[in-house]
Amino acid sequence: MTAPATDEALWLRRYRPAPEAAARLLCFPHAGGSASYFRPMAEALAPRVEVVAVQYPGRQDRFREPCLDSVADLVDRVQPLVASWSDRPLVLFGHSMGSLLAFELALRLRDGRSGPPVAHLFASGRRGPSTVREETPVHTLDDDGILDDLARLGGTDLSLLEDAWLRRTVIDCVRADYRAIETYPCPPDAVLDCPVTVLVGDDDPKTTLEEAGAWRSHTTGPFARRVFPGGHFYLSERWAEVCAVLGEAFDGIAAGAVATRSGSE
Repeated sequence: MTAPATDEALWLRRYRPAPEAAARLLCFPHAGGSASYFRPMAEALAPRVEVVAVQYPGRQDRFREPCLDSVADLVDRVQPLVASWSDRPLVLFGHSMGSLLAFELALRLRDGRSGPPVAHLFASGRRGPSTVREETPVHTLDDDGILDDLARLGGTDLSLLEDAWLRRTVIDCVRADYRAIETYPCPPDAVLDCPVTVLVGDDDPKTTLEEAGAWRSHTTGPFARRVFPGGHFYLSERWAEVCAVLGEAFDGIAAGAVATRSGSE
């Protein structure tokens, strides 16, 4: 499956292009979020790493497009865009909902036939993909229920939603995004072979430390859990610390690439 060239401009954003970077980081936003959330990460890691952020339909400059409400459908749109990315190591980073999309993409790339295999997966603010909570699905709540959930998590300036059109747009996006993650059929035996690092806030109402640790069963590769002060959107206050963790991984990837080249000479 080959994606039209125009799709890349719609779906992928480079806020700090880094054509000479040794590695590429593909970032997936949270439910209701947009690519611009990762601008601080792009600024911090360039030019060493090329940061590419996914822009989902239905928000910001794509507000006229209908939202997609399936993890599979979203990844179907992104996968063809990365299929030719074999020029440098690929690392995936997802926050909250984005962690599931990154995981699903990594599963599809395991064999290296559909695109470059993933060198490392970072899952932020999300419990293990096969871990299910016994609670009312957010996507089935009424509008007030969704707004209450947004208020509980923080990260959204609710005063902006006094505008009726913007409130409707945000609620529709969040509902579709939650339907995607709350209906994602991840079997317990869906397992990667790349390193997985899970990052979580110590006061996250959506993900306990135990639930974050459940990612361990979804890889045969190295696993690490990094805990930061804060709630579900700890990342907004901890860009420097998170980028330092990413930097450690990229150091290891670079060292491995050098060793591979040396061994083949």
